Amino acid sequence: MAVYKAPLRDMQFVLKELIGLEQLQKLPGGEELSEDLIDAVMIEAAKLTENIMFPLNASGDEEGCTWNNGEVRTPKGFKEAYQAFVEGGWSALALAPEYGGQGMPEIVSMFMEEMMCAANVSFSLYPGLTRGAALLLLTHGSQELKQRFLDPLVKGTWTGTMCLTEAHCGTDLGLLRTKAMPQKDGTYRLTGTKIFISSGEHDLTDNIIHFVIARTPEGPPGIRGISLFLVPKFIVHQDGSIGERNGVKCTSIEHKMGIKASSTCVMTFEEAEGYLIGDLYKGVTNMFTMMNSERVAVGNQGLGVGEASYQNAVAYARERLQGRSLSGIKCPDKPADPIIWHPDVRRMLLTMKALNEGNRMLASWVAFHLDLAHRGTNEEEKKAADDFVQLMTPIVKAYLTDCGVDITNLGLQVFGGHGYIRDYGMEQYVRDARIAQIYEGTNGVQSLDLAGRKMPAHMGRYLRPFFHLVSQFIEDQQQDKSLQEFIDPLAKAFGRLQQATLTIAQKGIKAPDEAGAASTDYLKMFGLVASAYLWVRAVLVARQKTESNEKVFYEGKIATARFFMQKLLPQTSSLNASIMAGAHPLMDIPQEAFGPF
Repeated sequence: MAVYKAPLRDMQFVLKELIGLEQLQKLPGGEELSEDLIDAVMIEAAKLTENIMFPLNASGDEEGCTWNNGEVRTPKGFKEAYQAFVEGGWSALALAPEYGGQGMPEIVSMFMEEMMCAANVSFSLYPGLTRGAALLLLTHGSQELKQRFLDPLVKGTWTGTMCLTEAHCGTDLGLLRTKAMPQKDGTYRLTGTKIFISSGEHDLTDNIIHFVIARTPEGPPGIRGISLFLVPKFIVHQDGSIGERNGVKCTSIEHKMGIKASSTCVMTFEEAEGYLIGDLYKGVTNMFTMMNSERVAVGNQGLGVGEASYQNAVAYARERLQGRSLSGIKCPDKPADPIIWHPDVRRMLLTMKALNEGNRMLASWVAFHLDLAHRGTNEEEKKAADDFVQLMTPIVKAYLTDCGVDITNLGLQVFGGHGYIRDYGMEQYVRDARIAQIYEGTNGVQSLDLAGRKMPAHMGRYLRPFFHLVSQFIEDQQQDKSLQEFIDPLAKAFGRLQQATLTIAQKGIKAPDEAGAASTDYLKMFGLVASAYLWVRAVLVARQKTESNEKVFYEGKIATARFFMQKLLPQTSSLNASIMAGAHPLMDIPQEAFGPF
């Protein structure tokens, strides 16, 4: 049977010791963020996720969602769990109090998201999209629409969806066919079909608010003619009361590899009443407010599921007796030694641990910059923070979810044959983690966004906050001989990243395929270097505390950093070699050579 305990101590390390709670307390609205308050929130979040959401993970996967005549029923216990989530005020943890939120920092909200994803990633999708929907309405909606729809979304009594994909177009949204016909009263009538809509229909709330991109008849062709609309499941009157059913229906649900307790719906709109959000033809631009929020959240799915897999792998490795240690018997009172003594098992466990803890630091670092961008008072600092978030969003989405798949596969491998069967729950983590590499823009699309869009944008402006910071950090720390085993590998990897960045920028100007061919390797290299920088910072904190009463924790942090630097960071060398090979090995092969079939 699977286990999960929220990693509160490591989260506290990242928030209080690495990022620094005092940095958040300096921001407007942060004055009341005491350690006691943060700890209390985190403890309650752990209780909710461990005791209510996690017990439904395996049963929810087994039962799945059921569809009948347009209605979707979630697995047993989900409705009660969602009610507990709403009653606890968790739906708007980081939204401002003036909009009904709790006013917590983004980093605390991100920790809550990680806990939810680790405990039950299928469940997390129902409230997860709703926060993005509230942000979208708050940013681009009219005052009248905010008054009518925002409060229930913030409270979580209604949920929200994002309706983009159609059967013939996923990434290329310019091909979409859903139509929005203007009406005399200022509303629109939407007709079309959307697929892969997470939480498109369910039995958790009284209403569902769909944010739909569609094309008006007079709009220009392609992506320039797309607008954004709010389409409720039930019509909402001016006084906020719920009226008749709108012309939107779930015509089927997908039968999926994983996240089976999350309803993934085919949604059909038949003359459905909708309301324009923002300006005409700005639909894709406006939708990115929600999409970018969800991309960071999806990165947390990779982290959360990876953490759950790691905890179970460690527990199993400590108990499973197989063979004797290569360096001599460790447990003479037992017929064999626990497999945690075998070097290859340690390789797998340490890889999982190092990636999870590094990714938690990376996601939290981005969350801190989100708070700086939203709450800061210095306009120059706010702009730099926003640039940093723009740069790191595709990295958080793709790198963390790639790691999540690698980690869950390692977790299954630790269990051997027992991991491949359902009894221990490890194969579910593999199946659940796999979707995160695909939705909210495939990881290949994220890599293209980084190398082809973010890197050259504004003459490289997005890169500067990261490159200047890391360069200065290396320069400041290189004279510390006691730090040499950590700072030297970072300096070498950072040099490779600089070289790769320059090469891609130069080649990409003349041959766009060069950036495309290098993009996936480049994103992974960027993720590794960013994590390495944070690991060195973690060492600086931990080595001051090795004589404390938490000696094992801090020494373990240093040892994990050493493993990352010596065993994982060297991948940047092979990634750099692959990038330097250019596009020709990919693009020169004739299409016919892929096979006749």
